[in-house]
Amino acid sequence: MRSVRVVAVFCVLLICVAALTAQQKESAEAAKPADKSAATAEKSGKLPADAEKPAAPKEEPPIVTHHQITVGGRALHYTATTGYMPIRNDEGTEVEANIFFVAYTLDNAPAKRPLMFSFNGGPGSASIWLHLGAIGPRRVKMLPDGGMPQPPFELVDNQDTWLDQTDLVFIDPVGTGYSRATKKELAKKFFGVKGDISSVAEFIRLYLSRYQRWNAPLFMVGESYGTTRAAGLSGYLVDRGIALSGVILVSSVLNFETLEFTRGNDLPYILFLPSYTSTAWYHKKLPADLQQRDLASVLTDAQQFAAGPYASGLGKGDSLTPAERQTLVDQVARFTGIDRNVVDESDMRLPQPLFCRELLRSQRLMVGRLDSRFTGDDLSRVRGEGMYYDPSLSAIRPPFTATFNNYVHTELGYKTDLEYYVLGGGVTDWDWGSAGEGFPDTSESLRLAFVKNPYMKLFVASGYYDLATPYFATQYTLSHMNLTAQQHAKVTLGYYDAGHMMYIKSDSLSRLKQEVGGFLTGALQ
Repeated sequence: MRSVRVVAVFCVLLICVAALTAQQKESAEAAKPADKSAATAEKSGKLPADAEKPAAPKEEPPIVTHHQITVGGRALHYTATTGYMPIRNDEGTEVEANIFFVAYTLDNAPAKRPLMFSFNGGPGSASIWLHLGAIGPRRVKMLPDGGMPQPPFELVDNQDTWLDQTDLVFIDPVGTGYSRATKKELAKKFFGVKGDISSVAEFIRLYLSRYQRWNAPLFMVGESYGTTRAAGLSGYLVDRGIALSGVILVSSVLNFETLEFTRGNDLPYILFLPSYTSTAWYHKKLPADLQQRDLASVLTDAQQFAAGPYASGLGKGDSLTPAERQTLVDQVARFTGIDRNVVDESDMRLPQPLFCRELLRSQRLMVGRLDSRFTGDDLSRVRGEGMYYDPSLSAIRPPFTATFNNYVHTELGYKTDLEYYVLGGGVTDWDWGSAGEGFPDTSESLRLAFVKNPYMKLFVASGYYDLATPYFATQYTLSHMNLTAQQHAKVTLGYYDAGHMMYIKSDSLSRLKQEVGGFLTGALQ
């Protein structure tokens, strides 16, 4: 009986050994290269071409949330889409950057509802300013004059949103907001006039395809350097079959020759002077005969002086006679509120930082660059030193930064530990392109867009107290684009008693909404 048990156990062991041997053989066969080429590749240490390509990272879907706002007694139900758009290389094989965006689309909207793309400037500024300051369904609550309220800051429904007339897409170009290049060495491809325009254009193309909006009437709004981008995009897009119904420029600069205070370029001194006049008028620093008049009439005189005797006098350079020079010094002092000695020492040329420091020097204050209504303590008592900070930027940056970060993480439901680059921090070594030949200028691209798209219309908004992109410089650029009378008739100008971001002042916000609303309606007729 015992021997039988031994034999049985031995048989079971034989069966297990045989099964294990067969399994090992199958595993070995499976491990062999499938063909001779694979075997050769294995011996040489090289993998097949397909194996050399790493798996593409999975694209994260955007976050979609639903909201409601009541504007003018009308309930607007809308969808917010928050996420990234991948920007690939020319071959489409590699994602080189991810552009962050927030889109608002009206629910149950009629067919062919307008669509507007929006961005700010810098270079290096996120779209937060237009987004939460003027256009979006939510806005930062500021003081009525645009000043900073007491923290903690608050986000409120925007009764002046443009969402009642058009869907909105806010774009953060690469290096701003949450938008990043996928590799550090690729960033320089996007940090330049041309690369910036082409990447934003690619975003627009992708958005139209992914969200099926090719048949929508298209609009674009840019602020500050965003107007430089918008002008360039208008021509770039039409050459690729994307025609715009309208372009809106807020505090524009298309030709940097009008802004750059460089030796031999007298143009900025001429074009800034009326904005110096409005600033001096606001702070009651003009002579009594000018101060007691309304701003519009004073600016008419300032513009005539700037474009006439002032431009002519600066053009004479050192050939001015002593009498002519003294007359010019007196007139510049009269229209700017700056001490005659400072004007004389500056050779009658007042760069913007010097003006901001000198106007209220007796009060130990300096005026803002973005909005010269704002003042702040002069941090240096030494004449001629540059500005240490912009009081107007200091008033708006904290409220916008805090409210956006809270808004995107809560109401929009977008979670990330990335820093949102509000203004600077993400863009370095900007390539100005044509600056090597003179000054960056995208006005020609805008002119060609008018030529190639006879239906496109333009709205330009400017603030009287803007010392970053002065309104007279904008007028100069528009009048030197060689537009026809018919093309000039398609341009609408709006002026506001505020600064660069005129919409932070409550009455200017309402006026901007009203005037842009009329522009949108007219552009669609």
